[in-house]
Amino acid sequence: MSDTDKSESYRPELAWDRGAKGLASRIEMLTGDANRLDTDIQGLCLHRWPHPTDPTSYMLAPSICLIGLGRKQVVVGEDTFLYDASQFLITSIDLPVVSKIIEASKEKPYLGLTMEMDFQMLSQLIMDNPAHIAREQTDKSLGIAVNNVDAPLLDAFNRLLGLVDEPEDSAVLAPLIQREILYRLLKGDQGARLRNMAASGQNGYRISKTIEWLKKHYRESIKVEEMAGRAGLSVSAFHHHFRAMTAMTPLQYQKRMRLSEARRLMLTEHVDASRAAFQVGYESPSQFSREYSRMFGAPPMQDIRNLVQQSA
Repeated sequence: MSDTDKSESYRPELAWDRGAKGLASRIEMLTGDANRLDTDIQGLCLHRWPHPTDPTSYMLAPSICLIGLGRKQVVVGEDTFLYDASQFLITSIDLPVVSKIIEASKEKPYLGLTMEMDFQMLSQLIMDNPAHIAREQTDKSLGIAVNNVDAPLLDAFNRLLGLVDEPEDSAVLAPLIQREILYRLLKGDQGARLRNMAASGQNGYRISKTIEWLKKHYRESIKVEEMAGRAGLSVSAFHHHFRAMTAMTPLQYQKRMRLSEARRLMLTEHVDASRAAFQVGYESPSQFSREYSRMFGAPPMQDIRNLVQQSA
């Protein structure tokens, strides 16, 4: 190979293009005809859709989301995020989102992946590499962002996907590659955002810990004063930081958690609407039905029938 050929083969844009095509090819091969594949690698899920989808509401855990082919829209509160194969979406806290695939076809299906964050691994990386991790604060504290994806990050994800069908190797190697991915994120544009969530003493850390508690107690009647006390913040400061990170108030957040869990109960455990309402903390089935319809666009059982038909 001549020096010219070598320089051409190592051009960053060519490396990125190979990485993006490789990601799409691996996701398509692994998913087959399935819309969703929960892999044996911790926190890694693959997605394939041959058509655009209707808006879907759900709780998105702290994750990094990549697209191999297609385009997607994610809405949090009043903020809308669009991304494709040139970008990744990152969430640093659990967020109620409304998402839809806006570009997909039978010939060119939507191909994407989601990898949930391991905050224990993230915290250890910060402690082990204090000189290399971004310390500056991000301008926006909302717990979601879109960022350009580079060739090294694509390469790491391609290597991770290569382990999906290699269980013996993946048990040892997958955590190492996931650690590399988190390290690259911490060194990149989103490093300060993640550090704010993983480093104790930061306001983002306090809110994330409060959300962890709320996830276990969302069925209960909770006062904002109690949550503020748990976060070690005044009520006004807690309300401000919570809304800045989630684009909603604590009580709005709790309501969305309840409705998302009720939807899961009806869809996957075949619980009827009234039982689902009581199980997630509603005292009035009629209030549950009204709020469910506002969030998901249809009454509970009609919405579930629509979801079943879409997945058939």
